[in-house]
Amino acid sequence: MTIRRGAVEQDYIIERVTEIFQCRVLWSEGRPCLEYRSARELEQITEYVQANFEVELLDVFFTAVESLPAD
Repeated sequence: MTIRRGAVEQDYIIERVTEIFQCRVLWSEGRPCLEYRSARELEQITEYVQANFEVELLDVFFTAVESLPAD
């Protein structure tokens, strides 16, 4: 479902992304940062945000960082 009725709240987009994808949101100085598991997952999230909300990923998240492997 594409939402095309004006601006969508950043919090709503973040909520939808974290419900659909296995990613986390980290907060740095009150700004959301996306933590993703792989380059493919980042690509899928980027495509989802663009297709469904017509905004760029970095308009929603301050930055995106890949998860560090578990030691």
